Amino acid sequence: MTFLVTGATGFIGSAVVRSLQRSGASIRVLARKSSNRRNLDGLDIELFEGDLMDRTSLDAALVGCEGLFHVAADYRLWARHPETVADTNVIGTRNIMMAAGEAGVPRIVYTSTVATLGLHADDQPTDENTSAQAEELIGAYKRSKFQAEEDVRKLVAEDGLAAVIVNPSTPVGPRDIKPTPTGRMIVKAASGKMPAYVDTGLNLVHVDDVADGHLAAFDKGRVGERYILGGENWSLQRILCEIANIVGRTPPRFRISPGLVLPLAYLAQGWTRISGGEEPFVTVDGVRMARKRMFFDCGKARRDLGYRPRPVIDALVDAVNWFRAEGYLS
Repeated sequence: MTFLVTGATGFIGSAVVRSLQRSGASIRVLARKSSNRRNLDGLDIELFEGDLMDRTSLDAALVGCEGLFHVAADYRLWARHPETVADTNVIGTRNIMMAAGEAGVPRIVYTSTVATLGLHADDQPTDENTSAQAEELIGAYKRSKFQAEEDVRKLVAEDGLAAVIVNPSTPVGPRDIKPTPTGRMIVKAASGKMPAYVDTGLNLVHVDDVADGHLAAFDKGRVGERYILGGENWSLQRILCEIANIVGRTPPRFRISPGLVLPLAYLAQGWTRISGGEEPFVTVDGVRMARKRMFFDCGKARRDLGYRPRPVIDALVDAVNWFRAEGYLS
């Protein structure tokens, strides 16, 4: 079978490509001319240069495809121009889904995020039945991914689009070249630059398990359904302590409230805007999101897809080892 993967140069997308390669599939990838293609080195793929905003390039890449994995997304918790995040995540998703529908692609997996799901006030894990409320859609990334998922569901219901939705939690592991916000946290912690922590929590999962979950969703998922591809729910304190243990550093001892961090986030964003730098490590939206523990239940994927993520400690070890080997750690 021939598959097209968007976002293949990125963290999750490159893992999906490797999972497909292990299955013996024929793989096409869509990549922008300016993209860093380091994650594709040595892979047996057919590369199509294009862009989600260029419908002609999408039509060309989809000719003869029997499956589409739309993984591409703009994942940033701060952007100098937030509208660019919406363009990629909303308009780009509409473009590729409509192109796939018109090309007659028989099966699609759309990569959403757990950011489209609601959170419980008592920190109990959320499942696929709870959608986020308006007040929980903090920042351009969450809002755009929520809208994009709604658009995909509408195309399924009204146009018969054969799409299955997957909602990864917080992937960690090798090939996080950007790195993602979570990857940046791991680098900081492993470098001994996070002496304190906020009382929050995340659902962590190995990126390669997320990739395998994509293939399971293609094979076994029900059209129009969504599946959380997660791992284990850990407090931020535990995450940072485990990273410290992996690298042989002293774990952080001080807990600080989000209210104390928020002014620092405003200052960091202001300085980044003035200096022209990249996304600051501490962002206002990130602090606001940290007020709740982002815990999720991937039981549906386990039952319906046969999804079996490995222990999270293995994911953290792989992430730290990769960052160390690639020279990210100071």
